[in-house]
Amino acid sequence: GVYYVFRSLMPAQTPACAGSFRAISLTAPAGCLLNARRPAAVAAGNVETSSRVVDVVMGALAQAVPERIPAASQGTMNNLAMGNDARGAAWDYYETIGGGMGSGRYGGGLSAVQTHMTNTLNTPVEVLESHFPIQVLEYAIRRGSGGGGSRPGGDGIVRTFRFLGDAQFTLLSERRYSAPWGLASGSDGRPGRNLLNGEELPAKCEREVGAGDVLTIETAGGGGWGSLSS
Repeated sequence: GVYYVFRSLMPAQTPACAGSFRAISLTAPAGCLLNARRPAAVAAGNVETSSRVVDVVMGALAQAVPERIPAASQGTMNNLAMGNDARGAAWDYYETIGGGMGSGRYGGGLSAVQTHMTNTLNTPVEVLESHFPIQVLEYAIRRGSGGGGSRPGGDGIVRTFRFLGDAQFTLLSERRYSAPWGLASGSDGRPGRNLLNGEELPAKCEREVGAGDVLTIETAGGGGWGSLSS
């Protein structure tokens, strides 16, 4: 996550090799979040923790070189795993869901995209529905979720599933309580939400569902950049 941030600030032709990062040293004291001691629970380092590291480092650098740093993007990969282990009808599926990109001095944030540490593609609705007992009720841009500013942040995504049989799902997400921050007087993006049959779920949870249950993921928007009055 740290190397990624500094690589993004280097000239485009800079090779991503050890020599390019020689000036960077990393320290994670034993017992801290990034160097946990047993029996602390650890998971999702490659998806959620790395995304949070990017936000922290970019937020720090924004204080030194604000013109080069964008506002915070959605800051999560919105990990959704679901399936059923029933004999003769077992299935499982996992995806990450995009969101809003933070905007910067030179451009507005993109909507409904994967940001920073993730590089996964979305699964077409037709493929998903033809392979699994799931119906996709909505797959849309979450309008108005990006932060305002002279360069507005990108909007997140709304993705809604109806289960056609018994199943279990697990959600591993961030930015449900703290909003992606704006910069240079731009406003924050809207936090994401997880809903089961209209009832709000925690950012990280697992649930059992039955036929007809509806799961909705509303992903966070990106932060805006710049004052609207400027």
